[in-house]
Amino acid sequence: MEDLNFLIEKLEKELEKIEAKPEFEEAGEVIKVSDGIVWISGLFKAFASEILFVEDKNIPLIALNLEEGLIGAGALDDFSKIKPGDIVKRTKKIIQVPVGENLIGRVIDPLGRPLDNLGPIESQEFYPLERKAPSVIEREPVNTPLHTGIKIIDALIPIGRGQRELILGDRQIGKTSIALDVILNQKNDPFETPVCVYVAIGQKMSKIRRVYEILKREGALDYTIIVATTPEDLPILLYLAPYAGCSIGEYFRDKGKDALVIYDDLTKHAWAWREISLLLKRPAGREAYPGDIFYTHSRLLERAAKLKNGGSLTALPICETQLGDISAYIPTNLISITDGQIYLETDLFKANFRPAINIGLSVSRVGSKAQTKIMKKVAGKLKLDLAQFRELEEFSKLSTELPPEISQKIKRGRILMEILKQENLKPMTFEKIAILIYAANNGFLDDFELSEIKELENKLLNYLEKDKKDLLDEIIKKKDLDEDLENKIKEALIYFFEKIKK
Repeated sequence: MEDLNFLIEKLEKELEKIEAKPEFEEAGEVIKVSDGIVWISGLFKAFASEILFVEDKNIPLIALNLEEGLIGAGALDDFSKIKPGDIVKRTKKIIQVPVGENLIGRVIDPLGRPLDNLGPIESQEFYPLERKAPSVIEREPVNTPLHTGIKIIDALIPIGRGQRELILGDRQIGKTSIALDVILNQKNDPFETPVCVYVAIGQKMSKIRRVYEILKREGALDYTIIVATTPEDLPILLYLAPYAGCSIGEYFRDKGKDALVIYDDLTKHAWAWREISLLLKRPAGREAYPGDIFYTHSRLLERAAKLKNGGSLTALPICETQLGDISAYIPTNLISITDGQIYLETDLFKANFRPAINIGLSVSRVGSKAQTKIMKKVAGKLKLDLAQFRELEEFSKLSTELPPEISQKIKRGRILMEILKQENLKPMTFEKIAILIYAANNGFLDDFELSEIKELENKLLNYLEKDKKDLLDEIIKKKDLDEDLENKIKEALIYFFEKIKK
């Protein structure tokens, strides 16, 4: 009995020492769940894009609609387990994604969760998905080329580091192939290799797998990150994917490196945001898109920039058109946001002109500032010749007999068009493109039939690779066409074509 009294006294003394302070924790309650949208009452202090979680079930949500006493949130995981009456709590954290060198070569979802079964991703740093675009003072004009390895683009529609160039065209016409060529060409480029981020927005699993295998086979995964979402993912993940890819690219940009982000494609992104907005009961505008659809894309693409004394972030958004209609809502929005567009046309694709780029409708608003001096000098004449060729070809349809000089110009134009054709996944370095276009411009190919041009091109490239490696190296080093270099190029071409004619 004494022992019991002693224990009671001891416990009483211990209890006296404990200071019990009342703790308040904000909690909300699920009112309704439907189609991935969770309506929550309470949580008056929650902020936009904050991560909330359903207690006991540990399902993350993202706050989207903030109304008085009511929050419309998107479920970031399986929402079938959420029931009305569940308690929802705040994390006081904005949605963010892991960033860093550890992501290179990996396939992740927009929340940074690995999808490639290569183990967890160890990351020390996180960036919010929504970040402010650099101000005017922080930027500098685009002046360094981002070589794509595609002849027609590097010569006529050059892309610079820090630019935003839209790729648009109908489905199954080669938009993703252009993006893949750009990634593959970076390892051969004399400039610093940028970190490439490929964002697949609602793309088929088989397509993402194909892209992954191509990049792996060609050794491009050493500098590439894939952010993947598929059609079966929740629309909120499709909506978040480009912002996650952009934040990952910005990490490398902030470290003074160059980064390239490809959004494939923003049409599906617009569809996903339309679906979410309609489920959140936001007012619908033109084609049922929400009123902020332009801002949704502009705030994403404005984050691409070339920083003063720093890195750059280049954006290549892809947009799918319906039956070649570039005057539709989303394509015109994107055309007005970006610094130029590459338009792929079905008729050219069917006519076996690949890549099926319409030179007349495609433009780069940065222009020759994003070209090396040699390419600027060589391609300047090309633009003029092709413009003349298009006019003369229309004229030749009306007349049967043409003066010899016009016939010659038309033949030259056809040779140039033949030279600009290129196979998929075979990017070409800028010094070879410069020599090829120089040869075509200066009439070295005029004596040959159109059917021979492709074979001649391959022979010329082999000859340059084997016998004129020093000439190619000199072009890479100088990046300019002075008299001495031009004489060397002429000499090499004269020797090659004399040998061929024999």
